[in-house]
Amino acid sequence: MNAGAERHILILGGTTEARRLAEELAADPALRVTSSLAGRVAAPRLPAGEVRIGGFGGPEGLAHWLREQQVAALIDATHPFAGTISFNAARAAAAAGVPLLAVRRPGWVAGPGDDWRDVASLADAARALPAMGERVFLTTGRMGLGAFAHLEDKWFLVRSVDAPEPPVPPRMEVLLDRGPFTLEGERELLRRHAIDVLVTKDSGAAATAAKLGAAREAGVPVVVVRRPPVPEGVPEVPGPEAAVEWLRGLFPRSRPFP
Repeated sequence: MNAGAERHILILGGTTEARRLAEELAADPALRVTSSLAGRVAAPRLPAGEVRIGGFGGPEGLAHWLREQQVAALIDATHPFAGTISFNAARAAAAAGVPLLAVRRPGWVAGPGDDWRDVASLADAARALPAMGERVFLTTGRMGLGAFAHLEDKWFLVRSVDAPEPPVPPRMEVLLDRGPFTLEGERELLRRHAIDVLVTKDSGAAATAAKLGAAREAGVPVVVVRRPPVPEGVPEVPGPEAAVEWLRGLFPRSRPFP
């Protein structure tokens, strides 16, 4: 591809960082930007540029798509818990000879007054709950609720973007909502539902961090599911601004990005 040609950038993910990156890059006429969404949310917030929804058919299918669409760079800006696609992206990029960058937002860090219990999985979180509380605020999304379905003596407030499907806990109230959430709103939620334990994934997003502050103020313990492993050897940046800088370095003779 010559220096003046349009360069095709594929962004994996429906995260806030992915949308911000797509918006910045799509403003450059020298770039063709495609965002790939997994399709797990019924009405996703669509990013700027081209959008495709659904899987690629594993790493081989993704590698084929990268070659067929003449992708110049692949950016993995998926959710920290979308582990499979990150490994598929690493394998596909290597097979297709396409540069790969991962945008990984920093995880949450406990501070003074926080009562956090780290666990490795949703199953471990479910095993920790019997000794912790009776009314659980479960903010791990609608996927994986089956890990808590056997806890018949607990009451769960489950917050998710879309309605969950069985298996689910038998004593459950569903709150359909999408962040960002405010500290005042999270305080009221804990108070109104008499929550005595919070379960969350370490998503690291500022839009959903207010629940941690509310839990700290209320003295509510938090079960934090830590992130799954990621592929080794993939360069990482914490946000879209650094991803733009990476692309500038990758294509120094292309037109300046916005």
